Amino acid sequence: LWQNGEQYHYDAGEDPPLCWAPGPAVEEGEAPSEGEFPEGEGESAEGEGELPVEGEGPTETILLPGDVPLELVRIPAGSFQMGSPETERSRDSAEGPVHTVTINYDFYLGKYEVTQEQWLAVMGVWPGTAPSSADGIGDIYPAYNISWNDAQAFIAALNTHIMTTGQGPATVRLPSEAEWEYACRAGTQTRFYFGDSLSVDDACSDDGVRSQYMWYCGNNSPYESKPVGGKLPNAFGLHDMSGNLWEWCEDDWHYGYTGAPSNGSAWIDAPRGSYRVFRGGGWYDEAWNCRSAVRRYDLPSFPYSYGIGFRLAR
Repeated sequence: LWQNGEQYHYDAGEDPPLCWAPGPAVEEGEAPSEGEFPEGEGESAEGEGELPVEGEGPTETILLPGDVPLELVRIPAGSFQMGSPETERSRDSAEGPVHTVTINYDFYLGKYEVTQEQWLAVMGVWPGTAPSSADGIGDIYPAYNISWNDAQAFIAALNTHIMTTGQGPATVRLPSEAEWEYACRAGTQTRFYFGDSLSVDDACSDDGVRSQYMWYCGNNSPYESKPVGGKLPNAFGLHDMSGNLWEWCEDDWHYGYTGAPSNGSAWIDAPRGSYRVFRGGGWYDEAWNCRSAVRRYDLPSFPYSYGIGFRLAR
């Protein structure tokens, strides 16, 4: 992990070094200016006091058409236990068996979910149902109602742009399911990357911590998506890995992990399966759906993928 440009070792059993800096308040729908934190990074989004913000890894910025930036965070190589144990509260059987995954390479992952501004910069138009004021609309709101096929079309267009503008290899892609969970957990094995959160029920209750890290039914009324980066990040510096928006992965859907790859690669059938995986929980979901191990699936061509978007890997 990195903090202030220096590398340090992170042991999930110890308290990691922390740094924080309060920033000016940012109005909902307004992009933070340089040097400012979005709401929740420097202070509690609910005004419950200032909290430390952990350092993030080195970043890489891709300039989209119109010089719209898309920021990726480097995720360091490592091993983790993927899935949830049978003793985990609110667990689904598709989350097991728990198995060791070793990702022996660094990779980059979007600091935020792909936004509406970024989608339009690359694609120009919406593929189906456009964002609405009822579900959240604006440049720094996430792009939702995106099918897996739509996400792949965006990736193909962006890779062409990267190549023609000389911004390095054209390797932008969806993360594998294993990469996604590894990045979400960020060195933790608790139910959420901010802890187990067992003092309240797993519906819409709030223990005072949940609402500082994720948008879910317990702190989101009226139900709608929220601007990316409005909550505290995990230890890798990634925002909204729990709640706000479900996110597509590259993998075909398999009910459980028996036979799953152990090297971080996407689990792809030949020929490809009928369904694709998405992760993370949405703005309208109960807390248990936002746990790090939760996984769901849908058709890749589903044209009204309500509350589903994506973030990019490289």
